[in-house]
Amino acid sequence: MPVRSAAAPEGSLIAIGASTGGVEAIRTVLGSLPADCPPVVIAQHMPPGFTGRFAARLDELCALKVVEAEDRMPLLAGHAYVARGDYHLRVERSSGQLKCRLGQEALESGHRPSVDVMFESVAKVVGPMAVGAILTGMGRDGARGLKLMRDAGAYTVGQSQASALVYGMPRVAFEEGAVIEQAPVEQIASRLANALVRLKSAA
Repeated sequence: MPVRSAAAPEGSLIAIGASTGGVEAIRTVLGSLPADCPPVVIAQHMPPGFTGRFAARLDELCALKVVEAEDRMPLLAGHAYVARGDYHLRVERSSGQLKCRLGQEALESGHRPSVDVMFESVAKVVGPMAVGAILTGMGRDGARGLKLMRDAGAYTVGQSQASALVYGMPRVAFEEGAVIEQAPVEQIASRLANALVRLKSAA
C-alpha cells in the first residue's frame, strides 16, 4: 500500500539499516515512500562495486531519486542516499545543511559501511527529527546506534520476525530496547510516514 504523504518539517531525516536479505526489504520500504518524504540515508552491508548498481536499481523502482552517497553531498528531500561499499556513511550538519560524510575509518561491528556508525551520527546530528528502521540482517550491527537514536527522541521501528529473512539485527535491536515497535516489512514505510506526519503537526 503506497503511502500518500510523508511530508515532514525541514531538517527531518529517515535512516534505514539492513544486511542479509536487505536488498529486497529496502526495495519494499523505499518503494512505498512518497516523493515528498525527507532525505533517506541507507546503510546496507555490501562490498564495493555493488552499491552503485543497487542505488541505480532502486532509483528505477521508487518515487524517490536514489543515488550512491558521495562525500559532502547535501541531503535533499525526496532523495535517498545509499552508503558506498567499504565506506562508512555519516550525517553531518554544516552551514545549517545536512550532508553525507564518507570515511574509511576502522570496521565497526565488523562492517564498513556500518549501520551503527550511520545511526549514531543521525542520533547526534538530527536527534528527535529523525525516524529510523532496522531491517533483516545477521549479527548485531545497528542495535547500539538505533538505541542512541531512540534515546535522542527519534521514532524507531524494527522489522518483525515473521517478515525478516534473517531476524538477527532486528532481534538484537528489539531485545536491547532500541525499537519503539516492530512491524512487517510491508508496513514499515507507513509507520515511518506516520511518525514524520506527527513531527509535522508538532512543529
